[in-house]
Formats: sequence, structure tokens, C-alpha cells
Amino acid sequence: MELTQLEYFLKVAQTEHLTKAAESLAITQPALSHSILKLEAELGVPLFERKGRNLRINRYGTMFSMHVEKILQEVERGKKEIEEHSNPDSGVIYLAYLNILGVDLIPNLIRDYRKLNPAVTFELTQGDKGAILNQVEEGRSDLMITSEKPVNDTFEWIPMLSLPLYLVVPEEHRLARQASVSLGEITGEPFVGLKHNCNLKNSLLARVHHMNFTLASTYDAEDLQTVAGFVAAGLGVSVLPQTAGLNIAGLCWLPIDEEGWRWEVGLHLKKERFLSPATDMFVRFIKERAFGSGF
Repeated sequence: MELTQLEYFLKVAQTEHLTKAAESLAITQPALSHSILKLEAELGVPLFERKGRNLRINRYGTMFSMHVEKILQEVERGKKEIEEHSNPDSGVIYLAYLNILGVDLIPNLIRDYRKLNPAVTFELTQGDKGAILNQVEEGRSDLMITSEKPVNDTFEWIPMLSLPLYLVVPEEHRLARQASVSLGEITGEPFVGLKHNCNLKNSLLARVHHMNFTLASTYDAEDLQTVAGFVAAGLGVSVLPQTAGLNIAGLCWLPIDEEGWRWEVGLHLKKERFLSPATDMFVRFIKERAFGSGF
């Protein structure tokens, strides 16, 4: 059963005349008649009483037409909803992002975009890297703003910002009054990382291995804010970006002497995924802003 068959049936049911219905639908009368006969054969009952070219809808046709009207109304509602959601000027953008970015980057980004496109709305999801990656993989979000580059070529990566990383220690720590620190100076220190998807911790451990020193047993927290809280409580040290969500009392931020310690944030999007006009327009905005160093 095809949607066009239902549309043709409903028009015939309304006019009860093949010629008039065919003219209204801009198709030939034989094609319309064939479509109705095929529909009746599939349903196993006649839908009309026939008198030449005139038809009169029977009880089966009346019964079926009530359902067809609802089906076609729902199809039209669905088409309208898709149009509204994908309209570049008034559509919906489905965006997932890391928890920590919800403090300043994401609110400022949305504020600035909606100044230019006030009718656009956002469906937002936040979480750790694994959670928001699942959102994109399962199609619930189209875009993801995160702190790790893709590990394969399935995703496109659009850099948005790059911040220096700091060694973070509690205020009473032995290194707290130094102007900067070499990572070799924290050998034997307990390190506070993340339970899930901690690229900062992995990068540090990899470099630690090459620099021939060790870190003591670690604490693993759920998010970067909790990491900062554990450090402030004197439970260890960590490596963090100095973002608005992590500026809490009791911390000392030390520049790292070794080069290359930066925290990158960028936009992930699946290369093969269809993007609505509204979403595509937002991606172009991010690219233009990143190119102009507007973040």
C-alpha cells in the first residue's frame, strides 16, 4: 500500500466521480481506476458501488476513509514539523557538549548565534565524552563539542579554541609558590583524574613514561569540576585548563615548563550524516568564527 494510493482513494471518496478526481489529481482516468482497483484487491473488499463513471462510496469505503484522513493529516503534520525543524531561520539544532563547557563556552556561543538568528532553537545534551559521543552515534544529536580530536576519519574536526594547561595544586602544596613547574617535579604525587575518557590523564601518563618518573596512586572523579574540588581538598594534583567552571577557592595554577600542554576544544560532526539547513548554517557560523579567532 502506497501513500499515493491513499491520496487517490480519498479524492475519489470525496468526489465520487473518477473523471473529476483524475482531473483534480492531474493523472489519467485509467491510472486512477487502476490504483483504486489495486487498493481494493489489497484490502480484499470493494470500497465503492460502481455505476459507470460514477461511484458511490460503500460502508467499507466510509470506514476506511476515516482512517485514511487521519493518516494523511499526520503525514502533513510530520512534513510541516520537519520543515519547521530544518528551516535555516527557525529550525532546531541538536547539540551535545562536555559538562565543563556548559559554564561559559556553550551559553556564549548560543547567545551570539541567536542574536543573528533569533528564531532558531537548540536541543542540548551535556555529559562526559562517552555519553555525548553515544548521543551522536545514535542520531539523537547531530553535533558534538568536545575536547578530543576524532580517532578515525568518520568524524570531521573543527577546532574552536586552544587553552594552556596548568598543573593544579592545593594552596598549601610545596610547589604552590613557584612561578612555573616542570612535570618532573611532581614525581610520586597522587594524581586526580577522571573515571571516564580522561585524555588529560592519558597524555600525562604517556609523557611521564618518557620522562622516567612516576605518579603515585590516583583518585578518579566523575568530571573536571570534581577533579578541581579534590585538588583543593589536598587529595592530589592534576592537569587542567583554567576555565570559568574550575576557578574555585583553594587552588594554585602553575604554568607547565614543557611545551605542548594545551587543551583543545572543537566541533565533531559525522561526515556522512545529513545535516538540516539550520544545523548546516550553525556549522558554517562556527567555522567562520574559528577562522577569525572569535572564540
